[in-house]
Amino acid sequence: MSRPWEQIALFDLHEPSAPDPGTDDAAESDAEESAAVEPPAPTTATDPPTAPEIEPTTTPSRPVWESLPVGAEADEHALIVTAAGTYTPSGRELTGPVDSVEKLDKLVRWASLKPLGAPPQVWIVGQGACEALGWVIDPGNEEDFDDMEALRNRAAQELTAVLQATLTPMLNAGWELRGEPGHVVHLSRSIGNFTSMVDVVIEPYVWTYWNKDFGWHNRVGDMGILGSPTAGTYLPDDDLPAARELGRRLAWCARHLGVLPGPTPARTGAAIVDKIKRERTRSGKGIVVTAPGSVPPLDGPPRGDLEPAVGWTRVPDAQDLDGASRLVSIDQRAAYLASAGMLEFGYGQPTHLTGQAAAAAAVGDKGAPFGLWRITLPAGQTLSLPDKLPLPHPHMLADQPVQTWVTSVSLDGLCSPVADGGIGADRGDLDITEAWVYPQQGRALDKWAKILREARKAAVDTDDDATKRFLGTCYKGYIGRMVNPDMWTAKQMQHHHQPLWRAAIIAHCRWRGRRVAMRIAREHNRWPVRTVTDSWVYLLADGEDIADESEALGKMSVEKDVVLTDTLLSAFASAEDVHEVNLAIKAAFADNEDAADDEGEGVL
Repeated sequence: MSRPWEQIALFDLHEPSAPDPGTDDAAESDAEESAAVEPPAPTTATDPPTAPEIEPTTTPSRPVWESLPVGAEADEHALIVTAAGTYTPSGRELTGPVDSVEKLDKLVRWASLKPLGAPPQVWIVGQGACEALGWVIDPGNEEDFDDMEALRNRAAQELTAVLQATLTPMLNAGWELRGEPGHVVHLSRSIGNFTSMVDVVIEPYVWTYWNKDFGWHNRVGDMGILGSPTAGTYLPDDDLPAARELGRRLAWCARHLGVLPGPTPARTGAAIVDKIKRERTRSGKGIVVTAPGSVPPLDGPPRGDLEPAVGWTRVPDAQDLDGASRLVSIDQRAAYLASAGMLEFGYGQPTHLTGQAAAAAAVGDKGAPFGLWRITLPAGQTLSLPDKLPLPHPHMLADQPVQTWVTSVSLDGLCSPVADGGIGADRGDLDITEAWVYPQQGRALDKWAKILREARKAAVDTDDDATKRFLGTCYKGYIGRMVNPDMWTAKQMQHHHQPLWRAAIIAHCRWRGRRVAMRIAREHNRWPVRTVTDSWVYLLADGEDIADESEALGKMSVEKDVVLTDTLLSAFASAEDVHEVNLAIKAAFADNEDAADDEGEGVL
């Protein structure tokens, strides 16, 4: 009886293979390039094979996505190396084991892989494949470390040292390292005026690179296209099923995103932006942003984030608890992605306005142009605002006015009626004294959001939770990294530094959520007890449904829904401060904490 993965045509193909890259015949096959390997006729590296059409079967023990078909879209762009052999992403066997760096060099040059939004990739899958190449580290046992970050640092250092010691044959053959080698080895090789690049990605050691994309503190998060161990979307344990699933995900990225996955989710999001930028530059159509959008020199430092996300809790009262039997968390479906596709962002060199000129610029037929505005937020208690919602802007205080900087999105939100989540202010009421206004604006991320939106739909329609989660980390990671110039130090990457775009996206999600909360209050007479970023927590009765019917992005969907025990109901009823309320909410949602955070934007 065949194993489940063998029913999908991976490594079950016994067609003529390319010669082993280490054989003498291969070394003699090309007089000009003694280390090159000639592929067997009629197959060539530029004519990728197509996986046979075999109906996938699902076994109860395997996630749905592991039985989805494997495409050939990445076959010209990537290879997968295991201890058993080398394969195309679609599952065709190419060579035997690659048991030396010299063979790896010959394989890479023979394959002649093409870039796809990122340099071509060679994936080393499984510890056995690493051992064959001499890439073995022993940083110690995690039980001996109080801080997992210390273990990661030691492992990363050992990996770099091992790679530097073993890559000599490739360096002698003309390859150069781009940066220090780690879980990704960036290689380039120049021949005349042509430079070829390849990234060797070492799957067993991806965990040595932790940041906010992959995890933080002692938590391991999503590891890019490889998935998340804690969410159950990481590759299968065994090498060949893992290689098969990785090949499927690489082909999926090539097909739906038009790029290979980057070394982090944020870099994947950036690669899609750059692909669109190149296309628009060639065609001369569409917005092309080529410069960073750093925060202008403001008059006085901003208070933390320019546009902070909301974090707020209140103690429920008798009306909130009346008939309540469930605790429900709703949040906006792919909130940041939805806003990124809707908003017009500013670019170019901003103009600094003061006094009457700044106030006049905020008033126009089309509303305020994209920019930053120094305004005075009135004291919350002087306004007729609902007391069961947070104040309309995170910088607002109840007992005194606050002068602060806001984006145009917040300016519009504050001027909205109270029933729509604003304060009903006229622009003149906000005492605008200063502004930075951008000369150009437009929907610079509309196509980027469309690509990710359509890819997400494809993942949802096929129950492909692995790629769906990956997409979430891509857009959240990219938008989160807009604020950090250290992420984009290379000259060709600096246009990704757009902190004001990120601020506008956060503000847009915040105001949209507040508008929905006001609608729920009108229609259901229910008020939230907590909100964090774009999620809102309610005490509800059986049968009460406050989520949106629409499946569109940005609409409210149910994230968590739990029946409250008598003990939990008592905890909410007896809570005397917000700390106790937060503890009760945490206890209620304890079994859901590790569930896929589908729509919530989390920490950026």
